[in-house]
Amino acid sequence: MNRQETLDCLNREGIGYELTEHKAVYNMAELAEVDLPYPHLDAKNLFVRDDKRLNYYLITVRGEKRVNLKDFRRQHGTRPLTFASEEELLELLGLTPGAVTPLGLLHDTACRVRFYLDQDFLEEPGIIGIHPNDNTATVWLKTRELVELIRRHGTPTEIVPF
Repeated sequence: MNRQETLDCLNREGIGYELTEHKAVYNMAELAEVDLPYPHLDAKNLFVRDDKRLNYYLITVRGEKRVNLKDFRRQHGTRPLTFASEEELLELLGLTPGAVTPLGLLHDTACRVRFYLDQDFLEEPGIIGIHPNDNTATVWLKTRELVELIRRHGTPTEIVPF
């Protein structure tokens, strides 16, 4: 799904959002240079896989947080983890580097990717900022509505502390 198809999907699902357009950003440092309405609610997304390429995970945390993959592995009983390749990102989520977003999970028709969301996004005001499958904009939406959309799609989803 491209940006417009993603926004159309949110509209069809009755999910309200606010759209902020900006220059293309490829990492959190570049995003920090952008004037955002809710900079403390932006998300960082890590697309990782196990060492056998059998299990894939999208980890979404608040932008200022760091994720220790060894700790994550121990807490969730996974095999050793590493970042997935650009090819795997495109194949499974239909995304390119810099545009990783939970909305890409809607492209994963086989629901092979497991989604882990930082529970802090549920705290007031309960909003998350993510790319709409394109790194030239950020959509701000209610976290619970995003989780419900992804779960309706069939993606295994866990809300966890980071």
